[in-house]
Amino acid sequence: MALIKLNNRAVKDVTEFGSISSLGSLTHISTATASASASIDFTSGIDSTYKEYVFYFVNMHPSSGQKFQFQADTGTNTNYNQTITSTAFNTYHHEGDSYTALEYRTDADQAQGTSFNDLTNYGVTADQSDSSLSGYLHIYNPSSTTFVKHFIANTQIMNGGSPNYYSLESFHAGYFNTTSALTRFQFKFASGNIDAGQILLFGVN
Repeated sequence: MALIKLNNRAVKDVTEFGSISSLGSLTHISTATASASASIDFTSGIDSTYKEYVFYFVNMHPSSGQKFQFQADTGTNTNYNQTITSTAFNTYHHEGDSYTALEYRTDADQAQGTSFNDLTNYGVTADQSDSSLSGYLHIYNPSSTTFVKHFIANTQIMNGGSPNYYSLESFHAGYFNTTSALTRFQFKFASGNIDAGQILLFGVN
């Protein structure tokens, strides 16, 4: 059934709203809390149970002002060096309303690379105790043995240093170029520890 029936006229003439209850829901799988952690690893809970998984990042605070990154691996492997092709762009706005931008970031994408993929295009401010990163990462059908594994990510950070601080939003998308099932994911800053923060893993029914 269509969600909205327009009766060949205008939105104001809507005659019927369909049910959206079948579109799915989130199921919480696990939560990892950082405390001066070199990385956060999810090594279980990612399997064929769900076709989509979502990682939520909540107030990730670094020990140094570095980019936040991730990689994945297959089976029980821990090399975290799967092949990725990705895109990256961001927007930012200065606290004092002095600067704004919308830009593509060639230094944050990969073309068949095996490095950790950025989730922020700039480093997260570390010299302020109230600065952090929040956002999400969607992984689609990681257990497929037929298709590559697509992902979409969106993060928001406090960037810069005194007296210039920015609200900076990063957008990343791409795919793991493998038909092997992805079973584990690792998150970390490019260097230094994750001083604080949580990552929550959900499956999408």
